[in-house]
Amino acid sequence: MPFTAVDEVVVDPGHARVYEHGWQSWSPTTTYAATATSARPERGWQQVMRFRPETPAPEAGFQAEGLLVVDPGNGEAVRVYSAADPEVDVPSLRARLAGDHLAVSANGPVRSVEAAGDMGAALAGYGDRASAARAQPLRPAPTVWCTWYQYFLDVTPDDVIENLRAFDEHDLPVEVVQIDDGWQAGIGDWLEPSDRFDSLADLAARIRDTGRRPGIWVAPFLAGDRSELARKNPEWLLGDAGANWEQQLFGLDLTHPGVRDYLATAFGRLRGLGFDYFKLDFVYAGALPGRRHEDVSPVTAYRSGLELVREAVGEQSYLLGCGAPMLPSVGLVDAMRVSPDTYNPTDIDDGENPLRGRLCIESRAWQHGRLWVNDADCLIVRPAFERRAEWAGLVERYGGLRSSSDRIADLDDWGLGTTRRILSTTPPPVPFDALPDNLPDTPVR
Repeated sequence: MPFTAVDEVVVDPGHARVYEHGWQSWSPTTTYAATATSARPERGWQQVMRFRPETPAPEAGFQAEGLLVVDPGNGEAVRVYSAADPEVDVPSLRARLAGDHLAVSANGPVRSVEAAGDMGAALAGYGDRASAARAQPLRPAPTVWCTWYQYFLDVTPDDVIENLRAFDEHDLPVEVVQIDDGWQAGIGDWLEPSDRFDSLADLAARIRDTGRRPGIWVAPFLAGDRSELARKNPEWLLGDAGANWEQQLFGLDLTHPGVRDYLATAFGRLRGLGFDYFKLDFVYAGALPGRRHEDVSPVTAYRSGLELVREAVGEQSYLLGCGAPMLPSVGLVDAMRVSPDTYNPTDIDDGENPLRGRLCIESRAWQHGRLWVNDADCLIVRPAFERRAEWAGLVERYGGLRSSSDRIADLDDWGLGTTRRILSTTPPPVPFDALPDNLPDTPVR
């Protein structure tokens, strides 16, 4: 749909602020001066894997996905512009300053509300209204240990078993042991384990024997071009989902009967093996534009995929969304990653950039306890991570879902003590009300 005018707001250019909410977990989200231009993708793949692939932003101004908030800075009421029905469609919203007027436009139905108080109160009010989409109250998150940031794709069952012993040795309150990427035969091949994981059933049983719950990572709406799924079922593929794992990625048509049967089988099998905590990653791929078996919107197709997963694993299983379209996920996941990956050994310690993910974590704090339990990303406190104290403070302040991703044997006394304390103080899903004062005048990438 073309963009049409929604509003024109008289502002004080020197004091007005714009809150731009991104499309998915990894999309930039923060508050900007009205005179700024928000973040844009620096590389082509980022448009697909970080931003809204079908709607590139204009050269200047702002583009939010389903939620834009304007504080005019002149004493007038804060204005909230949001998707009229985010279960069906999430329009893009644009804002651009011209003199002392901020023009707001959208490419779909939008609801406009004047809010009392400041921008933080306006976002909290939006969150309270949006939380009505939840059929059940939020559940407290379990404490989690995750393999990813220590072992990456090279994880083995022996790595998991070593750390299981270490949790008991060091009295660490880990409830869920989550096997991340690397257990599967291929991206899209969720019925076959890799050569290293010859028996997921045995490993899940080992975890349960320690009194803990087994968890697992899946990228269910995605297929790599080297996968058996893509080779055998090209009619299931929706379109370009970017690139990773040294291969081209495709989204899956979640309305196709074959895809739905396959996903139901895969998740039913994992649940039958004892897994009841699922990290659903790269799920933006289910909401990509493209021709589908059924003529429904990308948002409707995406939600149908999450509903299918929930039905396959049962209401008692815990679902964590990641790389997920945010507003279309409300009511369908228990927890949500609210930032890009924070720990990246190749660029995290250059000393020049702000801690990766910080702005998104702070700027989405209002969602915790309303839309879901916020996941700020895993705690990393090994001595080799130079910014571990800063990161631990951020997780402790904003992490509703507390997870660790260090090899326990690599931790020093400070790391062990910090891990034990943060995992022991998991907060209930009580809403945050404040919006931190992060108001950059230049783009945040």
